[in-house]
Amino acid sequence: MRRGIPLVALLIFVLSLYSVCLGDDYIIGEGDMLSISVWGVDKLNFRERVRPDGKITVPALGEIKAAGYTPMQLQSILADELKALVKHPVVTVIVEEINNNKVYVFGGGVRPGVYSLDRKTTLLQLLCQVGDLKDADLRGAYLLRGEKKIKEDFYRLFVEGDVSDDVEVRPNDLVFIPPKKERNVYVVGAVTTPRSVEYREGLTVMEAILEAGGFTKFAKQDSIVVLRKGNHTIPVDLKRLVKDGDTSQNIPLKPGDFVIVKEGIF
Repeated sequence: MRRGIPLVALLIFVLSLYSVCLGDDYIIGEGDMLSISVWGVDKLNFRERVRPDGKITVPALGEIKAAGYTPMQLQSILADELKALVKHPVVTVIVEEINNNKVYVFGGGVRPGVYSLDRKTTLLQLLCQVGDLKDADLRGAYLLRGEKKIKEDFYRLFVEGDVSDDVEVRPNDLVFIPPKKERNVYVVGAVTTPRSVEYREGLTVMEAILEAGGFTKFAKQDSIVVLRKGNHTIPVDLKRLVKDGDTSQNIPLKPGDFVIVKEGIF
């Protein structure tokens, strides 16, 4: 027994290191290679890869489901199953190879890709890997785990930097990022350079007009119309903004808006 005490201590030390590296909440999945041992029973020390059906074959027990459990949970299950064969079984389960570590990113707003999780990874860290997101509708994006949406709307996280809105991604998660349906506003009429202006959060009528070169000398600053989807017409009087400081006239725009500056001789 005295010779066994240091070995038990060593086993506990190794397992504690393993727990720190992998994480207590790691979920075993198909394709993972497991190293399973039962203390003092050499015939029950073996390596087994989790099959596509999520099961492994354990000597003397047969088929046991492994996928969907943490290593600690599987240890407990195996220990219970082995009680009829081994007195006080001490079971160790170590994930030697992680092959169930893929996250899938898709949608028209991003280049589709498959990403491997070789360490604990958050959604923000993943988004920083996927490349250019300028055409992505982050508000319409979501993280799907199984059939449940774990997280919707990535705008606050990725654009505004609200890291309190971050979540951990897990193997087999699906990240859907759609394209922006319309990412421009259009400024036409009596402006120096009629053009499309790339939409950004908080863009106002005056800012859009200034990006189009400002008013021409024939522009009627009190006769501006914003055309919005759904046949909405919003009249704007920027003369009241310039002369009277009426900021209510400097309305925020939405993607797809048309800003029409009317023209008049007088």
